[in-house]
Amino acid sequence: MFAPIVMLWLISIFCVGLYNIIHWNPKVVSAIYPYYIIKFFRETGRDGWISLGGILLSITGTEAMYADLGHFTAVSIRLAFVFAIYPCLVVQYMGQAAFLSRNLHSIPNSFFESIPDPVFWPIFVVATLSAVVGSQATITATFSVIKQCQALGCFPRVKIVHTSKHIYGQIYIPEINWMLMILTLSITIGFQDTTLIGNAYGLATATLMFITTFLVALVITFVWQKSIWISGMFLLFFGIIEGAYLSAALMKVPQGGWLPLVLSFIFMMIMYIWHYGMCLKYNFDMHNKVPLQWLLGLGPSLGIVRVPGIGLIYTELATGIPAIFSHFVTNLPAFHKVLVFICVKSVPVPYVSSDERFVVGRVCPRPYRMYRCIVRYGYKDIQRDDGDFENQLIQSLAEFIHMEAGEPEFCTSEGSFDGRMMVTRSSSIQSGSTIIATEIEDCSESSSVQSSKSSALLSLRSVYDDENPPVRKQHIRFHLPANQIMDSAIQEELMDLIVAKEAGFAYIMGHSYVKARRSSSCFKKFVIDVGYTFLRKNCRGPSVDLNIPHINLIEVGMTYYV
Repeated sequence: MFAPIVMLWLISIFCVGLYNIIHWNPKVVSAIYPYYIIKFFRETGRDGWISLGGILLSITGTEAMYADLGHFTAVSIRLAFVFAIYPCLVVQYMGQAAFLSRNLHSIPNSFFESIPDPVFWPIFVVATLSAVVGSQATITATFSVIKQCQALGCFPRVKIVHTSKHIYGQIYIPEINWMLMILTLSITIGFQDTTLIGNAYGLATATLMFITTFLVALVITFVWQKSIWISGMFLLFFGIIEGAYLSAALMKVPQGGWLPLVLSFIFMMIMYIWHYGMCLKYNFDMHNKVPLQWLLGLGPSLGIVRVPGIGLIYTELATGIPAIFSHFVTNLPAFHKVLVFICVKSVPVPYVSSDERFVVGRVCPRPYRMYRCIVRYGYKDIQRDDGDFENQLIQSLAEFIHMEAGEPEFCTSEGSFDGRMMVTRSSSIQSGSTIIATEIEDCSESSSVQSSKSSALLSLRSVYDDENPPVRKQHIRFHLPANQIMDSAIQEELMDLIVAKEAGFAYIMGHSYVKARRSSSCFKKFVIDVGYTFLRKNCRGPSVDLNIPHINLIEVGMTYYV
């Protein structure tokens, strides 16, 4: 209902503004000429400059009409602004000016008093509905920004609910929604004055515009590869205009403008503490990697019992052996026949195609059956719990084994295995020729529930079906093609992979406790031991965030002294 309500609202204010211009003062149309703004500043001086903070409120709220930029193209935004938003707003404000030129006593509530009596209540209803959908657009945009910050490692992990199976990127974040509600009620009850709220809103909008201009200047130089002079002229032209508005809005800091500054500082500290803690944890992993020669010295059995199955070891490292592996085998000298080090990376692009998502390499020589897989997601990609990750991983590993056989440069010395990676295709598990996938219906999970006469169990089953996609009920079985001739070593490795897949998967993750060293400064101890620890304990765990099945999860406790 967003588009119909907004269009109805724009048409309504356009008609009211046009009526007021014709009825009260048609000469007000001449105010669109730039001469009058020069005359205004010449006559008012410093007071005119300060009034820019209030003038800024005339455009605050319009960004809500296209706040969720991820759902619209650049062309649609330009067309909407040029042919709908801008003319309707200009005509409406001209109409209010025409009305006030004959009704100076109506300044405190000029908009509603300028509406003709016969259409007052219909427009009042439309105004209420537009406020609702405008707020919803802003809330949705907040969800999108938080998700992208989380994907880039700049915000604690939160629960992300995908509300639509058809609209890509439509999400809902319960924690942020509750936070917005509490902040909205607190501001409304605390200020109890629309002027103070307007001052806070105006400063936030002016700051947003100025920062956006600065970032666009960087995009012109580094992304579009344009001349730095073009970027400088863009920044100078728009920076002067928006700097004037921002400086005027800063005068309103004592009258409510302090609120966005305080909220910005709080969220900036949350993002800084989280990112700082994650960087220290990553650096600890980098400096405490297990030497590859240690693994090679143990031999293909690694000096432990190799049990059937596939062990997926999640790590932040894209190269090297994480310390969690040696910590695990030291305390439990048994591991799976096939080991895969999984590294999930969020790359600074919106989307990563399925054909480029998996990057696979070998950690040790072929008899070790140890691989590395980097799974890449864009900051707008959706990591759905569709149960197909394991099948895509098997297909990618098989594709890598097949591709490696045709790349002689990969068959080099033992010390150069780790770090040599290949991009493998995994978009269609049916199209590969290396191994063949057969889809089998798996009804064992729900047969007991479906045969039950309990209404409670049946209702729970319906809820489960709604929350879990039907693809999870499909079981994929792999086997080698019957008529394909391949090397015996490759065939043996593929058979080991298929047999291990049938035995099942185990997900191994580190349960980290990050603490500052005793020699650290008081500030660092407070940031890590208090701030980061609080955020880590109160955000979603990495296993939940990555949709890892809880029944197959093994967590290894480790303490990080950073």
